Amino acid sequence: MAVGAGAAFEERFSFMVVLRYLDVVLVAIVTAPALALGAPMLGYALGGGGWVLQRILAAVDKRWLNRVADPRKRLGVNLFEAFGRIWLLAAAIIVSGVVARADGLTAALVILGAYSVALPIRVIAGPPQGKRNAPGSQQGKHATPGSPQGQRAR
Repeated sequence: MAVGAGAAFEERFSFMVVLRYLDVVLVAIVTAPALALGAPMLGYALGGGGWVLQRILAAVDKRWLNRVADPRKRLGVNLFEAFGRIWLLAAAIIVSGVVARADGLTAALVILGAYSVALPIRVIAGPPQGKRNAPGSQQGKHATPGSPQGQRAR
């Protein structure tokens, strides 16, 4: 029975990994048909490349964020990295648009399509796993007023 459970876990884990990065997979798969149908190559490259780069930065930043213990610093780092990735995507669209209007539209549509896939998956998957509370934080501990955890030291 343990062997079956292990195989089921591996199957579910691999499915979740593919699902988590479905937006990146779709950007890669749709490249050939989009270019064959006449989408501007530079716009698609900058839009798709910007999307993939911001996903890589999100993974790296997540590890960086997990090392920050202070909740205020953690919030600052989280906001910094989130807005930085937004500016990266905006820059990809603007640079594409400066080259040619059609390239800018293509970059914006690639990013919109990838985001339209990524957002529902994140909502359905729930909060990210990993470090949720800072060390020493009382959040998440289910203390009741009568329990030893809920009483203050006098």
